[in-house]
Amino acid sequence: MTNNSAGTTVRLLGAGLRALLVLTVVCGILYPLAVTGIAQAVFPGKANGSEVESDGKVVGSELIGQRYDLPLKKGEQTPAPDLRWFQPRPSNGLGANSVNTQYKLILSGATNRSGDNAELIQWVKDAKAAVVKDNSTATYQVDPSDVPAEAVTSSGSGLDPHISPEYAELQVHRVAERNGLDAARVEKLVEDHTDGRILGFVGEPRVNVLKLNIALKELTAAKG
Repeated sequence: MTNNSAGTTVRLLGAGLRALLVLTVVCGILYPLAVTGIAQAVFPGKANGSEVESDGKVVGSELIGQRYDLPLKKGEQTPAPDLRWFQPRPSNGLGANSVNTQYKLILSGATNRSGDNAELIQWVKDAKAAVVKDNSTATYQVDPSDVPAEAVTSSGSGLDPHISPEYAELQVHRVAERNGLDAARVEKLVEDHTDGRILGFVGEPRVNVLKLNIALKELTAAKG
């Protein structure tokens, strides 16, 4: 009786080990290799993270937002925005990248505060005042009522790479002035980098900030 039990146990252990080996090879090696191979063959760009290049270097992903800030000054806890560039949505989740030469993430996440939270309301008011101040020029005054919601609120992920065409257009005069460009040329740049609704009806029109700033960099270089 004991020998039968021992033999059964050995057979069960052997079967279990064989099943583990087969499943490991199939699920852990063959399946990932097959999926990776198909992805690389059919969607190589997306499979590699939707990387964006500038001057032959990868400067980010079109799926993840970045910040465009000045170098952090002594005594500052938060760097000031580099107003030569189009600015993304406000977020603590974005890394620093003022000239498209770095690609660094800090963290991802939203504020998790309710709409009637006093601190959030004050943040929004301060952000709106900053948007009006930063984007007003000697020849163009931003109307506070024209400031879109995403200019003063962060996305749920904190890594939204897009802004609305309205927010991009609001920044045109400031970007043109800071770079010594004609506002009409910068506005055309925004138009050329505005993506419409998916399939014509899904989502909203949007502008990828990274791609827009790369185009701005090229336009500024061509001017010089």
